[in-house]
Amino acid sequence: MFDNLNQRLNNVFKKLKGRGRLSEEDIQEGLREVRLALLEADVNYRVVKDFIKRVRERAVGQEVMDSLTPGQQVVKIVHEELTALLGSDNEGLNLAGRQPAVILLVGLQGSGKTTTAGKIARWLRKKGRKPYLVPADVYRPAAIKQLQTLGKQLNIPVFPTEKEIPPPEIARQAVAKAEADGLDTVIIDTAGRLHVDESLMKELRDIKEVVEPQEVLLVADAMTGQDAVNIAKSFDADLSITGVVLTKMEGDARGGAALSIQAVTGKPIKFVGVGEKLNALEAFHPKRIADRILGMGDMLTLIEKAQDTFDKGKALELQEKLKKNTFTLEDFRDQLRQVRKLGSLEQIISMIPGLNKMKQFKKGMMPDDRELIKIEAIINSMTPQERRKYTIINASRRRRIAKGSGTTVQDVNQLLKNYAEMNKMFKKLGKSNFKKIPKGLLPF
Repeated sequence: MFDNLNQRLNNVFKKLKGRGRLSEEDIQEGLREVRLALLEADVNYRVVKDFIKRVRERAVGQEVMDSLTPGQQVVKIVHEELTALLGSDNEGLNLAGRQPAVILLVGLQGSGKTTTAGKIARWLRKKGRKPYLVPADVYRPAAIKQLQTLGKQLNIPVFPTEKEIPPPEIARQAVAKAEADGLDTVIIDTAGRLHVDESLMKELRDIKEVVEPQEVLLVADAMTGQDAVNIAKSFDADLSITGVVLTKMEGDARGGAALSIQAVTGKPIKFVGVGEKLNALEAFHPKRIADRILGMGDMLTLIEKAQDTFDKGKALELQEKLKKNTFTLEDFRDQLRQVRKLGSLEQIISMIPGLNKMKQFKKGMMPDDRELIKIEAIINSMTPQERRKYTIINASRRRRIAKGSGTTVQDVNQLLKNYAEMNKMFKKLGKSNFKKIPKGLLPF
């Protein structure tokens, strides 16, 4: 996400940093390019106008002009103003008050409400809550079945909705059932329409009146850009939403909706969906997003994702194997699977400070996720004995492995070469050196 904006802004700042002193004309020229970059990213025109005005007032003054590093001061100002534009702090969910707490998900059809309900339920359970999923969309075919399937995958209870019952009554019964069963958070997935209409809004208002939710979250498709902002304004006018969940952010290279919604509606973005999997949900942290936009990475989010994904028991077992130099190709395959759960390689690289600025990545030569799939196929094509002792893999075995995995002998050779070099590196580290590595630098 934000790829195009990131590249444009970094080009602007590179020019500014390359000058020893900055004149007012230099700053005005730079801000013109920043303005164009934001408009091309589909950021709301008024939001861009106010943003540039605030940055200009700070940049054309002593804060920058008298600085020894004026270019870096401009970047600092833009970073601070971007963070403020995005909402300053992560709002989090308000689940205080009457229990069970109720989260009402609203939005247009196709925005991803049902999947988002499952993602939020999973996220809440990780925080120690006991969520209850409620299908209140009785119109869309298979909507109820879809949420029941998600609940089964997550092992989270789902209210047994009957299509004949009106949605407000479904919501009322579900809250009562959750209270009786000792569940503390009810997540209601409501119906959508292809566009905002009075019948949709009346039904949502009726549900809201019956269950009095602590959170009314609009689920909006980030790919729709300014349409998402306009939809947020419409829903807020009718329902007084408490926040927004932006879905499909992984496919939105521009990011205009994310940069506009808080400023236009005054309502915070609480989560962003960054993939189809149920773990592909991130709490929205304005400062971290500003870091990503300006190419500064986002290690905190990457660490959180790793903690959520990596199995602690397996990680400790892996650590022992690395210390004893008994790291096999099976272990290597298992680690690749864990890495793939973190997201695409492009997403991971974008979170590591400085890595996305490396020459090969700036030219668009991002690593292909299909390479990881190919490596796993090669390892799966080996016998258990070959995975444990790669040195027995001779020429005939390599041909068999290549044929079985649908790859070439060269691919097999390259994998074995890389694996051997990695083993040498671990051997050089040795048991004592593992103790010297600061905690947190390794995923175990």
